[in-house]
Amino acid sequence: QVQLVESGGGLVQAGGSLRLSCTASVRTSRNYDMGWFRQAPGKEREFVAAINWGGGRTYYADSVKGRFAISRANAKNMVYLQMNILKPEDTAVYYCAADLKLRTGVTASSYDYWGQGTQVTVSS
Repeated sequence: QVQLVESGGGLVQAGGSLRLSCTASVRTSRNYDMGWFRQAPGKEREFVAAINWGGGRTYYADSVKGRFAISRANAKNMVYLQMNILKPEDTAVYYCAADLKLRTGVTASSYDYWGQGTQVTVSS
């Protein structure tokens, strides 16, 4: 029902910025919350940020608060993750995910659909 494609990853120096985009191809009339997760080599996938359908509620992992911002443009079926003041520890594959049950969850199990991920590498 929902296909997700991430873009915008790349190599950036510490202190720099990147903006990730997630394009949703939606074959449902249902609303959906969105989240961003990341997975570094040898580590489990971890929550980064989430946003509800209306965009009025957002949640962030403590490690990215004040540096990352999640937003969405429902008319375009797009979700964004603006990442500022990037650190080497932000290096990971970043995934967007969709939740049709509107839980705006902070765990991977809350999400029904996932993209294939985009690599973000922050050099020191």
